[in-house]
Amino acid sequence: MLDEISDVRNFGAIARTAECFGVDAIIIPSKGAAQINSDSIKTSAGALLKIPVCREHNLMNTLHFLKSSGIKTLALTEKAVKKIQDISFEGLLAIILGSEDEGISPDFLRIADEQVAIHMVGSIESLNVSVSAGIIMHEALKARLS
Repeated sequence: MLDEISDVRNFGAIARTAECFGVDAIIIPSKGAAQINSDSIKTSAGALLKIPVCREHNLMNTLHFLKSSGIKTLALTEKAVKKIQDISFEGLLAIILGSEDEGISPDFLRIADEQVAIHMVGSIESLNVSVSAGIIMHEALKARLS
């Protein structure tokens, strides 16, 4: 679930990684999000033509629906105390990624089942959203394959 990610290249890169790691679908808001256009398709290496992209009018309602359907919701934020190596990736999972400038909406952070961060040791406090997406998708696949 992409919370207002607006850069088409980040969107394309996330879609490419999602397709490579077997993600079932990408959920985006119907307004305020990067468009599926020639740049995003090119950056996705065609993944946007293969993976379902669900444009939802109200992401909060969608998040509540996912949770009520038994899907664990995980917000990836650099502000979290818990690290991704400390969580379980078992069962159905929806990963929430935030916009390039604002991150994940505070309302989504409150509703998510867990908030997690990527362990980093450098002085820069955050990663590009598409890089963060790749790291957590890799960790999820690695956990499920082992």
